[in-house]
Amino acid sequence: MEIKILLFSFLFCQVFFAKSQSLPEVKLDKTWIDKIHSLAPESATFPISEKKNVLVFSLHTGFDHWVIPHTEEMLKVISEKSGAFEVTGSKDVGMFEMENLKKFDAVVLNNTCSKPDHRNLFWDKLREESDADSAQVMKWALKLEANLLEYVQNGGGLLLLHGAVTAQNNSGAFSRLVGASFDYHPPQQAIQVRLEDPNHPLVQAFPVGGFNHVDEPYFYKNAYSDLDFKPLLYFNNSEITGQRNALTEGKTYVAWIRAQGKGKVMYCSPSHNAQSFENPELLRFFLDGMQYVVGDVECDETPIKKQ
Repeated sequence: MEIKILLFSFLFCQVFFAKSQSLPEVKLDKTWIDKIHSLAPESATFPISEKKNVLVFSLHTGFDHWVIPHTEEMLKVISEKSGAFEVTGSKDVGMFEMENLKKFDAVVLNNTCSKPDHRNLFWDKLREESDADSAQVMKWALKLEANLLEYVQNGGGLLLLHGAVTAQNNSGAFSRLVGASFDYHPPQQAIQVRLEDPNHPLVQAFPVGGFNHVDEPYFYKNAYSDLDFKPLLYFNNSEITGQRNALTEGKTYVAWIRAQGKGKVMYCSPSHNAQSFENPELLRFFLDGMQYVVGDVECDETPIKKQ
């Protein structure tokens, strides 16, 4: 009997801990939008040659992050207030036909989580909408992915936010483009995000000591082991609870950049929660990241593997 009570108490504590760090959903209304607008940068950090066109793609077929509409609205706010970008929001996979991609200087994938069975966002949506046989649907899905890869290779920008890393998670080509595939995440918790190089121009929004916020600490696989990217932010593994592998040394990167052909790619894990957007430093970081992927920022992109 005592063993059962102790076991129940342990399980209760584990569940409570996992849930206690989860933040409540924020109502997306004018009050919240006005608050983000007041916190957003007044102007872009880096010189602007001309206003750039950005596609914010917010389709998900897998996990539904409640922050998706907040993230899209945040990107519109920082773009409009700074005057740096014209943002088009969409959930239409047809936007990845090459004639449509060419209309944009950059694409932002906003928490574009795919279903676990195929881990292919394009397949998920096309299969849902098409009566064609599976082989034809997969051929179409692979073409849309190839269009995105070609778009970046030829000079397009790509910014991936939080769950977007899972969009084509089983694709080796997509993993190499992004710099990683998603592996897993422990429960939400307070994370001390640190700066890899405080002198890098893309992290100047933050204090030298970094910042703390509640989020899902993402761990990665596949191309991540190649370290073919320039890291910007990281957390210490020893500070993360609930890990599968109980890493007590080293670091895991939270945000990074990489050049791909003529294009630029940036991945940024924050944030699972709209509350994070109430940090003006993070808003500046997102705006700077958008400027990076459209080519406004000259900075060190040397991948770790070449250092």
